[in-house]
This record gives sequence, C-alpha cells and structure tokens, in this order.
Amino acid sequence: MAGLYLEEFEVGHVFRHTLRKTVTESDNMLFSVMTLNPQPLHIDFDFASKTEWGKPLVNSLFTLGLMIGIAVNDLTVGTTIGNLGMTDTVFPHPLFHGDTVRVETTVVSVRESKSKPDRGIVELEHRAYNQNDVLVAKCLRQAMMLKRPV
Repeated sequence: MAGLYLEEFEVGHVFRHTLRKTVTESDNMLFSVMTLNPQPLHIDFDFASKTEWGKPLVNSLFTLGLMIGIAVNDLTVGTTIGNLGMTDTVFPHPLFHGDTVRVETTVVSVRESKSKPDRGIVELEHRAYNQNDVLVAKCLRQAMMLKRPV
C-alpha cells in the first residue's frame, strides 16, 4: 500500500506533499452546486464583486476537502479505516479562483487502539497554503489507521 501503517508515523514528522492544485472557477462552482450550497459569495460574480473581496471566494468546504485529499496519497491510501474527526478547522485567508494550493502535514500524536489490536489513531495537522505561502486552511484530523499486518 502507498499509505503508511500506524507504526510508520512519527510524532513531529512534517510531510511536504508534492501534489499541488490550481483551483478553477469550475471546481468551486461544481462543488457548491453539488453540495446544494447557494451562497452567492461562491456562485454569484455580481454579488461577490460588491463584497470586500471583489470576487467569489472558493467554498471553504472544498478547501478543506482539497487540503486533506492532497495528503491522502502520501499518508493514508489503503491503510486508513476511516476518519474519526476534524477539529480546530480554520480558514485564516480566503482562497480564490486561480490560486494554487500546496499542503504540509505534521504528525501530532500516534496511539494504539485500546479495544482493537490491529489499529490505532493518528492525529495529523494539515496546513494549506496558496502560491504566495499564505495559510488558507488548517485542521487537526484524527484518523483510524491499520497496523502493519503480522
């Protein structure tokens, strides 16, 4: 598997993910419409032009999903049982169409499951930056991970 097993996570290790993505108008529009989010700040250029931003903001839930998605190939593909939660999620700066997102992840904690010997919980801090190295999103993610098969 490309993902890491529980034993391979080291507290304090920082992953600088090589996968990046430039966010398009289509990404934002499609995500907003698919999730039934009619917020004009995301989908109405005229409305958004009259806000302090002057243009549409990328839907923050798209930003969250993209940030975690970029990390999947390096960390959890095929070795995760599931996400347990995402906490302390913040969006300190807006993301706009045309911005390119890069992500870093720090391993915050690792522990074995108390009830199931084949797994454990890893807490990861994901951070997303735009092309100017401005932090656009951050969250703590708790993931249930498989231990290496015996």
